[in-house]
Amino acid sequence: MYYDALKTFVTLAEVKNFTKTAERLRISQPSVSLHIKNLEKEFQTQLFIRSPKFLQITPTGELLYDRAKQILTVYEQARQQILEHHTTIKGELKIGASFTIGEYILPALLFQLQKNHQELQLQVLIGNTEEIVSSVRNYKVDIGLIEGQTNEKEVSVQPFMKDELFIVSSPNHPLASKGKVTMDDLQNQKWVSREAGSGTRDYLNHVIRSNGLKTKSILTISSNQGIKESVIHGLGLSLLSKSVIERDLQSGNLAIIKINQHTFHRKLSYIYAPLVQENRNVSAFLQVIHQAYPSVI
Repeated sequence: MYYDALKTFVTLAEVKNFTKTAERLRISQPSVSLHIKNLEKEFQTQLFIRSPKFLQITPTGELLYDRAKQILTVYEQARQQILEHHTTIKGELKIGASFTIGEYILPALLFQLQKNHQELQLQVLIGNTEEIVSSVRNYKVDIGLIEGQTNEKEVSVQPFMKDELFIVSSPNHPLASKGKVTMDDLQNQKWVSREAGSGTRDYLNHVIRSNGLKTKSILTISSNQGIKESVIHGLGLSLLSKSVIERDLQSGNLAIIKINQHTFHRKLSYIYAPLVQENRNVSAFLQVIHQAYPSVI
């Protein structure tokens, strides 16, 4: 490919001076002469008429000048398109998310991701924490967002935000009208919670065990919305993320039971298999997450 020689030739044809051509291209004057000599040998024609006082392009040089401009233009366009191909975020990104994140936190992140990268095709799989960890480990999704813990050694885990949970009830529940509630008030209560394998269920189990609580019953429902509807209808208490209950609190459908000297927090994390760490689409999504939740936990 005579790209450098053609670039030198076009510049010389426009500048009409070997020294100025060398200065503009930041090469030596002998290099300019060599490029022209190689082109003349390649095309078996004289491209310039040289004299001590002037430099004149020949008729065949004029023909080559027009074609050379076209060649250089096409070359630069191809180079730019290839560069854009490598820098533009496109293709497919598969995201797994546990229910609380997938239903209440992820949509805003997807909106920003799609806004930044309109050519990116998104697929979302929602399941409990255990299912999402399995999907990441088996490469069914590129990245997962979970609210629970995992000891899976084949995935990398990185917390990205702190989540606050609240014990909620129907506004008509006896504890909802009490000003101060202690842990003892939670003894022998009915609960409504997620299924085994859910991060939210694991956290409730932790609260129950660590505080020595006895439960009258636990109704298991594998849906946050189903849990809320059950609590609204007085079927028991539940422990849910702030993001899940915000609208229901505003509408008065649910009430928070504040426990004296107790708050409930957990970390939400993203997980990925090491082989996808350099995936550009995953990196674009992580950038959106870090912009939305910049604080270090």
